[in-house]
Amino acid sequence: MRGHGGLSQLEMADLPRPAIASSRHVLVRMHAAALNHLDLWTLEGLPGLNLKFPHIPSGDGAGVVEEVGGDVRTVKVGDRVLLNPGLSCGKCEYCGAGEQSLCVEYRLMGEHVSGTLAEYVTVPESNVAVVPAGIGWPEAAAFTLVTLTAWRMMTTRARVKATDTVLIWGIGGGVSLAALKIARLAGARVIVTSGSEEKLARAKALGADVGINHHKVDVAKEVRVLTGKRGVDVIVENVGEATWEQSLRALGRGGRLVTCGGTSGHKLLTDVRRLFWYQWTIMGSTMGNEAEFKEIVRQLGEGHLKPTVDSTFPMQKALQAFERLESGVQFGKVVVEI
Repeated sequence: MRGHGGLSQLEMADLPRPAIASSRHVLVRMHAAALNHLDLWTLEGLPGLNLKFPHIPSGDGAGVVEEVGGDVRTVKVGDRVLLNPGLSCGKCEYCGAGEQSLCVEYRLMGEHVSGTLAEYVTVPESNVAVVPAGIGWPEAAAFTLVTLTAWRMMTTRARVKATDTVLIWGIGGGVSLAALKIARLAGARVIVTSGSEEKLARAKALGADVGINHHKVDVAKEVRVLTGKRGVDVIVENVGEATWEQSLRALGRGGRLVTCGGTSGHKLLTDVRRLFWYQWTIMGSTMGNEAEFKEIVRQLGEGHLKPTVDSTFPMQKALQAFERLESGVQFGKVVVEI
């Protein structure tokens, strides 16, 4: 990135190869990086985000360990690894309690610091994990950010269980797809929404019980019909202003709403009387901690939570990858092979 703005601010460039700055860091020769909508928002410019240009986008990625610091013990040169883009200080009270994503200095690769869309990347040892056998580069690169985010939302925060009915907005996006797979792993009933009939059909093939076209029907009314007026137990939100009122009307008594974003806007109106009368729990969630990172990699190794890859592009056509992401037509993650 040369600066903030549209896709015209992106270019291929030669930069110095990064050097290992700590005995607990590793140098990774990247084989693939995956894009997230966060990359588009970072490109446009986020409030309070002061970047040093040129800036390398993307936080997701996977590659081969090229070099290790003297105190690295969990990986070695030649290992195939996937990356966790969340960087923490390791010293504050939250890091000490094992809650790295609450770190007072928490940063994301690709957003706050340069990311993975490059030939070489240096990261702390704790931010890499060996890629399970049978997982290719595109899947490894596409795995961490959305799966870690969805895992914390669904298991740590909302505590989804087999008796729950879950509503997931905007199926086709990476977090929503990961949430669908986690909900199915827990045995829950899953309702998904999309404005695309094709995406709804593909979601059903992945295990969704019901698909609702949110361009054609009132989602909250349809959910009430589907649940015998009861409402759902859990709602996975990342849309914000455009869907917030419908989400609350679809949420049952004692329901839990968990959100990780606000793609349509960040200012929300909530009738506090409904909040306390129906005893709702409204939760925020961001990324995940190191224990959750290890757990999702373990789940991947057991054959669960494999990410859905929409398309792959060679590095020379990386701009086309951004264009596809920006179009909103993708179902799953867009990957750049390096």
